[in-house]
Amino acid sequence: MTTSELTVVKAVKPLPSPGRLRITGAGKQLHAGPVTYVALTVFALVSLAPLVWTAVAASRTGGRLAQTPPPLWFGGNLFKNLQAAWDEAGLGTAMLNSLLVASTITVSTVVFATLAGFAFAKLRFRFSGLLLLLTVGTMMIPPQLAVVPLYLWMSDFGWSNQLQTVILPSLVTAFGTFFMRQYLVQALPSELIEAARVDGASSLRIVWHVVFPAARPAMAVLGLLTFVFAWNDFLWPIIALNQQNPTVQVALNSLGTGYVPDQAVIMAGALLGTLPLLIAFLLFGKQIVGGIMQGAIKG
Repeated sequence: MTTSELTVVKAVKPLPSPGRLRITGAGKQLHAGPVTYVALTVFALVSLAPLVWTAVAASRTGGRLAQTPPPLWFGGNLFKNLQAAWDEAGLGTAMLNSLLVASTITVSTVVFATLAGFAFAKLRFRFSGLLLLLTVGTMMIPPQLAVVPLYLWMSDFGWSNQLQTVILPSLVTAFGTFFMRQYLVQALPSELIEAARVDGASSLRIVWHVVFPAARPAMAVLGLLTFVFAWNDFLWPIIALNQQNPTVQVALNSLGTGYVPDQAVIMAGALLGTLPLLIAFLLFGKQIVGGIMQGAIKG
């Protein structure tokens, strides 16, 4: 080994192991300390507390829930209360209705919002800024103001107590359009669109092979948010539907009727209504978090 090579070997220090890397500057790997883990654990427990309490209350009796102090651990009536809530509220039909409504709204919102967001982000047309401003402005209008005219409109169509009454007003949202527009401004290079046009690609082919692949992470995030909102929507479905053709939230509303409602059965119904959302997040949570992180990096 020559003198110069020996000097280089002495000057180069061995890299620390991955577990010992610390924050030393931009672009370095980040590692959390014990305080961060403690804080995250506390936040996770606080976030899970309502769900755990719902399960605890659903496993008890209504009389036990009325006592002080309230129960802090599971009882033995969970499956009995779940069966009672399922039968009393007719949750079988309600689950199917909510799945149909939420899925249709989600697919429609994601597709139309992506198309509209692409148009506002990358296409040049007259009054695009004004139209975007009007679209965002509709988000400032309280939805309660539209209930009466919307109900009269649906009645004129003869759609009272039918699922399309709930689906049609939510086929696309201003939030989804603005969300996709903001994402595509950064995630979709204009040069890529121009290259596709030079190659002779039609607008439909550009949307299918360029826009949709680039927007997939944001579409996943918007899809989950839309599905959760549509599944939990209560105000408009309780007005437009009845107990013979309900969604989950409308069906659960029937559990609170009566002179002395059984709180344990109500909690069991709420737990059943939450399970599909938990399953959806478990199945697609990785894609959702990846989409959020990718959007944060691109922004």
